[in-house]
Amino acid sequence: MSVDLTRPDLSGHIFSGQDLSGQDLAGKSLRNSHLMGTDLSGADLTGADLEGADLRGAKLVAAKLVGTNFSWALLNDADLTDADLTDAVLVGADLGGATIDEAALARADTTGIAR
Repeated sequence: MSVDLTRPDLSGHIFSGQDLSGQDLAGKSLRNSHLMGTDLSGADLTGADLEGADLRGAKLVAAKLVGTNFSWALLNDADLTDADLTDAVLVGADLGGATIDEAALARADTTGIAR
């Protein structure tokens, strides 16, 4: 079943392993969504809400993540190379094994992250 990505609330959906590279998901609610192994390279997730989302092994290379809420998200082994995480909220997020080379983290809230 295909999910309508134009909907503002995509909470709880399963996108695991899908190619969502370059998609415009700015401002969307993806709370508690399953995005394991999903390719989100170059995607625009500005201001999106991914609280509690499972992004283990996701590819977020050069993704626009400005002001994105990743509170309590699982980002284990995710690739955030060159991602723009300016003003992102990473409170309690698990970044164990994540690659964050060249990522912009200006003003990001990293309180209580696991690394």
